[in-house]
Amino acid sequence: MSASSLPPLHILSAGAAKGLVGQMKDTFRRLHAYEISGDFGAVGLMREHFMGGAPCDLIILSQKLIDELAADGLLLADSIRPLGVVRTGIAHRAGDPAPLATDAQTLAQTLRTAPEIYFPDPKKATAGIHFAKVLAELGLDESLAPRLRPFPNGATAMRELATHGAQGAIGCTQVTEILYTPGVSLAGTLPARFELATVYAAAIPARAGNAAIASNLIALLTSPDAAQQRRQGGFEPA
Repeated sequence: MSASSLPPLHILSAGAAKGLVGQMKDTFRRLHAYEISGDFGAVGLMREHFMGGAPCDLIILSQKLIDELAADGLLLADSIRPLGVVRTGIAHRAGDPAPLATDAQTLAQTLRTAPEIYFPDPKKATAGIHFAKVLAELGLDESLAPRLRPFPNGATAMRELATHGAQGAIGCTQVTEILYTPGVSLAGTLPARFELATVYAAAIPARAGNAAIASNLIALLTSPDAAQQRRQGGFEPA
């Protein structure tokens, strides 16, 4: 049976997990004869899609949002499984010198000298919301406004940095989205003062049409066999 003729398993997921899920698609298809049909993006947007009734057999969001939805009875509480911790990092174009961001002073200097700064939605994306707060705390939000390049999610921001970024341009988003994007490199995580470490978790909605198959995908994503893929993709043990 070809992949196009397989039944779909509908996923709504934070962009941070897109690379990990993508790595597992072929294995999942071979083991369970289902095609993963995923919508990946900013957690706030994925939550909106979910609340708006979008088809969803499995949802991956920050642990905080997963717990809130479970408390409202919208997710099966006993299905919740953490995928790991994802930190927020600084990216640069592959081939450009890695920028320094080891403390508040070097981060501020790096931001001031960057010709462009790419990052995800400052209203709906976990990393984007946080990065906007970092800029405000450093007192750079207004002066850098002409050079800021926000995009709907981190994956898009990193692709744009890779393909259209000026020499010396940088970005800020979840480490997972940096590591999975060709053409960009991870300079390092945000300095300790501004660190953001987000736990992401998977769960099955109470309205899921295919809970059993969704449970199989959660088991695959969180299995010991997938530990190396999680680490390589930027997920640290929760």
